[in-house]
Amino acid sequence: MSVNSVNSSNSVSALSSGDLGVYGTTSLQFMFAKLQIELAEAAKQSAMDKMDEITKSQDERKLISKYLNECRQAQADAKSGNKATAMTQECKNYMDKYGLAYDKTGDIMTHTSDEWKVAITALEGRLDEVGSDTQQKMVYVQDYMGQYNSYLQGANTQISNGNQTLQSLARGQ
Repeated sequence: MSVNSVNSSNSVSALSSGDLGVYGTTSLQFMFAKLQIELAEAAKQSAMDKMDEITKSQDERKLISKYLNECRQAQADAKSGNKATAMTQECKNYMDKYGLAYDKTGDIMTHTSDEWKVAITALEGRLDEVGSDTQQKMVYVQDYMGQYNSYLQGANTQISNGNQTLQSLARGQ
């Protein structure tokens, strides 16, 4: 990479790690820029990982909402018919997986209107928990994005400073 290629683009995106490696042995500014780019990539990867976790959390929230709707409908059916109604096996498995409370007296798959309240309350609590966790992950993503931008700005500054140094050397100053 020549001084002109830095001049023409004057940005971090025009450089590859290999380009910086050439100058890394002779210029502290380019070594620092390389470090900044590596830190930016690490922040970017962390943000991407959190975004994947957010997607999974949103999928879980949809599932919980589905189970809540099923339980509320079963509660309404039990109330109107004055009889016990059944919980789906999938809902039971989910509640067991996360240790959520539901009435386990008698036939654990059928519940009266009052017994459904326990399951509904537990699912609402889980929905709130997953929602809070998702919000915290979004805060982390914002933080990682800020780090990414800061590191890229630092790398760009060092490249610009290195470019000025190379130009001064080329002019014999």
